[in-house]
Amino acid sequence: MPQLILDPWFLILILSWMVFLIIIPPKILSHYFNNEPEMTTSHSLKTYAWTWMWH
Repeated sequence: MPQLILDPWFLILILSWMVFLIIIPPKILSHYFNNEPEMTTSHSLKTYAWTWMWH
């Protein structure tokens, strides 16, 4: 049963996780995202109460 031989598969597992955890995240985080939120005004918005009655 070849799936019980850990020699090649354990190395492949470790190397693939090293790629996923060390190499890929800095490449993804280095991208600039255009939709970053920013504040347009520093004052609070004025809200208005409704004047009609509920029935």
